[in-house]
Amino acid sequence: MWLGLASKDHTMSDEKPAREPIHEDARIDALEARLRAAREREEQRNRPQVKGVDANYRSGNRALANLLGGIIGGLVIGFAVDALLDIAPWGLLTGLFLGTASAFRSIILSANTRPAGGSENEDEAG
Repeated sequence: MWLGLASKDHTMSDEKPAREPIHEDARIDALEARLRAAREREEQRNRPQVKGVDANYRSGNRALANLLGGIIGGLVIGFAVDALLDIAPWGLLTGLFLGTASAFRSIILSANTRPAGGSENEDEAG
């Protein structure tokens, strides 16, 4: 015999227990509601704020396009001038220099312009 636990007197029955199970306390419901609200606030706070492409990413792409376009455009125009006037390599070198200067001028001008939505931090900067 196993400490009397397996005896026929202590078998499981289908009778109702003497006490009813305790229902959930109202405090637990309130706690769950507060936890749910806190999770929603945390998800909203951690959600990325920028939709689409960032303004810095766009300005970097614009600077790269200006630089490549200026250099390649200057090389093509310089090569065409060399071929037409037979003054190689001076046309190519002049075109490369002018294209590079034009590219840097465009990059500097675009860097000095303010973005459209950038007025929110003006008080902190000045």
